[in-house]
Amino acid sequence: MSLKNVIESILFVHGDPLSAEKLAKICHAQKEDIRTTLEELRKEFADRGLVILEKDGAWQFGTNPENSKMLEDLAKGEFSEELTKAALETITIVAYKGPLTRAQIEFVRGVNSSFILRNLLLRGLVERIDNPQDARSYLYRISFDFLKHFGLTKVEDLPNYEEFKKEKIDILDRPSA
Repeated sequence: MSLKNVIESILFVHGDPLSAEKLAKICHAQKEDIRTTLEELRKEFADRGLVILEKDGAWQFGTNPENSKMLEDLAKGEFSEELTKAALETITIVAYKGPLTRAQIEFVRGVNSSFILRNLLLRGLVERIDNPQDARSYLYRISFDFLKHFGLTKVEDLPNYEEFKKEKIDILDRPSA
């Protein structure tokens, strides 16, 4: 498998910006080879729907700015629609068990939740805060807009909140490494 192929997959799956140094460690490659490959990818993706973005030495996938109007219309349409079943499932986990890392949410759901979390963040229903136990990850918790959206004055007003908050989920109750 080529380095270009691996980097493309990593950037796609990870979602958040990654430095050339971090990519070099993950790929077991030289930092200069990573940078050269990133520049090659940037040129290859220049006229496509996805582009390679770089800021302060970190790289990630983004959408082509030429498509921003259509994407904005799509996002507006999604925000005016009801929450999907997957979004409701995710926000319920965050509300009853949060704050949680994305990995913890994905463990409970059993599927990748990055796009759902992004949608909930954009809607303002969850917020992302720094994880005091691991600077490489974030914690997700409900926002004030969540309370407003669901007509609550406090999270404890959720149905059976105390009962579900006490319920143990092994992976969530283990100390962080």
